[in-house]
Amino acid sequence: MKRILISMALAAGVMTYAGGFRVSLQGVKQLAMAHTSAHAEDASVAFFNPAGISFIPSKLSVAAGGFGISNQITYQNTSTLQQTETDNPLGTPVYAAIAYKVLDNLSVGFSFSTPFGSTIEWPNDWEGKEMVQKMELKSYMFQPMVSLKLAPWASFGASYIYAKGKVDWTKALTAYNGQLNLLDDNATGHGFGFGFYFQPDDKWDVSVAYRSPVDMKAKKGKATFMVPTSLYPNLNLVSTGGVDNFKATLPLVDEYTLGLTYKITPKWLVSADYNYHGWERYSKLTLTFENAPAAAATNPSNPKVSTTPKNFKNTSSVRVGTQYAFNDLIVGRLGWYYDETPYADKDFIPETPSFDNYVITGGIGLKFNKLGVDISGAYAMPKSRTFNNAYYNFAGQAKADVFYFGLGLSYNAF
Repeated sequence: MKRILISMALAAGVMTYAGGFRVSLQGVKQLAMAHTSAHAEDASVAFFNPAGISFIPSKLSVAAGGFGISNQITYQNTSTLQQTETDNPLGTPVYAAIAYKVLDNLSVGFSFSTPFGSTIEWPNDWEGKEMVQKMELKSYMFQPMVSLKLAPWASFGASYIYAKGKVDWTKALTAYNGQLNLLDDNATGHGFGFGFYFQPDDKWDVSVAYRSPVDMKAKKGKATFMVPTSLYPNLNLVSTGGVDNFKATLPLVDEYTLGLTYKITPKWLVSADYNYHGWERYSKLTLTFENAPAAAATNPSNPKVSTTPKNFKNTSSVRVGTQYAFNDLIVGRLGWYYDETPYADKDFIPETPSFDNYVITGGIGLKFNKLGVDISGAYAMPKSRTFNNAYYNFAGQAKADVFYFGLGLSYNAF
């Protein structure tokens, strides 16, 4: 029963987390420069800082793009040396944004993004099958926003965040000769963002932004116990045919960003970002079940309420990128960034595998009058981990291979 409880908690958790951290894929142009944020060239700045839309050099600007994520996780049992690899399909997050200058000092905008979305698929008979066999994750973020120019060189912006998520999770129940599937496609949450954007002269762009926590609320999660019907009485699920409901509040943590861009020459600029993520608030996860006494072993006084430790810690990332305009048509971009994992080796889990991550990025941009076409790619070099998670009785080594590529379009109409 403890295994059932653990996997339910983890499944709900990944509705809002991709690998335990936010995936930085909300702008093709930005990714090529290490996903730095102080760029107000088109509407793609809307996701990063709502204040930035005041400095877009166009009254109407639109931007959209998509990415491909190729990733593979390898687990090795350090005792037997047996290796297991995931067979993950290609992840395809997308984004779109629009910004419109209503008045000289007032702009409005909207950003749509899928900052968390992937599928992790382990073999059905692998060593960690009681934790995960397959998990499909999708999430969507909608942000209407407004920006006010406080001065010719400074602006303030704010946005409302509506988030929606889905998870479809399957794992083995060896003791019950079956499987468990958890499904919730209606988790929702609300939050806000705000920021300041400065252009003190023609050399500098400065972006200061904050994105609030978003508590994703799963109110009607569905847990399907695919086990022999003779075991339904043990789960109090005879009348429902092995199906139960659960509720949970799942925290998506806040983020602080400071971004700088400096134009060394009219053709050459460099950018840098510092991000701080408040993952510490995700220290535990509480789930409430309608019928199943899933927490009987750990919470006998209230067996339908389970609390699972997460032990996440606050993290930061550092990003550096550059862009050079070869001519009026072609620009080249390069970047590098480092992301910290939000949990220690002793807390490693295969459902949301996370690593200290070094990433090299690059890309090119093509400008056809008002239309921009951007291509980017990134190669991640996650640091392998040796772990022994006593809570799950799961130990070994893990490594990852990850590659991103993206195609984006932007159009500054007038």
